[in-house]
Amino acid sequence: MDTITSADGTTIAYEKTGSGPAIIVVSNVAEDHTSVAGLYTALAKDFTVLSFDRRGRGASGDPQPYDPAREIEDISALIDVLGGSAALASGSGGCGIVLDAASALGDKVTGLYLYEPPFIVDGSRPPVPADSVEHMEALVAAGKRSEAGEYFMSEVVGVPAEYLPMITQDPSWEKTKSYAHTYAYDGRIWRGLQDGTPLPTDRWSIDAPIAVAVGGNGEAFMRTGAEALAAILPNVTVLTLEDHDHSAFWMAPEPVAGQIRSFLLG
Repeated sequence: MDTITSADGTTIAYEKTGSGPAIIVVSNVAEDHTSVAGLYTALAKDFTVLSFDRRGRGASGDPQPYDPAREIEDISALIDVLGGSAALASGSGGCGIVLDAASALGDKVTGLYLYEPPFIVDGSRPPVPADSVEHMEALVAAGKRSEAGEYFMSEVVGVPAEYLPMITQDPSWEKTKSYAHTYAYDGRIWRGLQDGTPLPTDRWSIDAPIAVAVGGNGEAFMRTGAEALAAILPNVTVLTLEDHDHSAFWMAPEPVAGQIRSFLLG
């Protein structure tokens, strides 16, 4: 991987490949750049594509205290690697920092693709507990990384308790535990967006075109959230990825890449 030095001196590791219009793929909670390898490869057929390790993950630094604003600076520096402008794409929990970055960076962001951002804007599913960030931070501070992950899965994602043993016994759980501290990082970004109330109208100002995609087999609250975003921003298109669910961003890279390609390249 190559590296850059972000505005605060932190090392951020990234990979870049392909040719064509620039796009950055942003990973989700408790993941590094390897989680989006499939989409990274699929997009490289038509784009100059960059993926990176977000702070606290992989080969990138993690100075404390964590501040979401520093992640926006990281994305800005990575856009400079690509010539000064780029589109951004992410799925699920990664969509929060992408929206914040696009709002802060203005013309440096040429377009956005968001796959199933998990907004909770009404009573269609339980809201995320108001003290979730503090609870996860306390568990990690006490060395209870697996418990922090289980709390995130059950109380934030909404995974039924009977499925947790299967998740935690999968070999991938070891890597998830190692990134357990990042649950609270993204929790800070998502505050105010998952509490069962309408999306704030003053958080984002984005003129770039935005695609918000939902899986045809996804949960209903995801579409409600996508439509809520379209109601408060001026240039949002809500798309459906037929026959797919929330896992598509990671498990079905070719259909997702095709949708990104059609939206950004026409």
